[in-house]
Amino acid sequence: MSGTSAALEPPADAVKPVRHPDAPVPGELLGAHYEQCFGCGGDQAHGLHLQARAGEGVTVTAEFTVQPAHQGAPGLAHGGVLATALDETLGSLNWLLRTIAVTGRLETDFVRPVPVGTTLYLEAEVTAVARRKIYSTATGRIGGPDGPVALRADALFIEVEVAHFVDHGRQEEIQAAMSDPDQIRRTRAFEVNP
Repeated sequence: MSGTSAALEPPADAVKPVRHPDAPVPGELLGAHYEQCFGCGGDQAHGLHLQARAGEGVTVTAEFTVQPAHQGAPGLAHGGVLATALDETLGSLNWLLRTIAVTGRLETDFVRPVPVGTTLYLEAEVTAVARRKIYSTATGRIGGPDGPVALRADALFIEVEVAHFVDHGRQEEIQAAMSDPDQIRRTRAFEVNP
């Protein structure tokens, strides 16, 4: 990535990421962490409905198709929507570490326009871990998984406790998620917050 800030450079004592033994197997669809999530949730009419899959090591791949509701300039994806797709994909990496984390910093390069109707193919990888900090990188391609690069990002995620969401989220949604009788959905709602 061009001009990555010093805040996204792992410190000298950072370690190589280790995939958690209970992480989803390579190729497994990760599914939505929360149905109301704009990035991956199925209950958001104009959301991205991003589909992420576990990859090898500490990597994920994802796809989403740019819809008319996602445009900024006529016929082109809004840059904020593209940054959201990168953030969602990068956040999905935390499933492989089995770590609750939030985005601390996201730097994005927009390399080429992404037209409405285009499927964006995203790849992300955790590059280093230093205490509570998780460093990662992602690319988005058009025309296929090996197509031309349309966008890139480097990110820093910070490990947090569940209390982060409970203390700062809107209480109606917190209570609804905590009251879900499905224990897996209840847990996933708070595990990852891209």
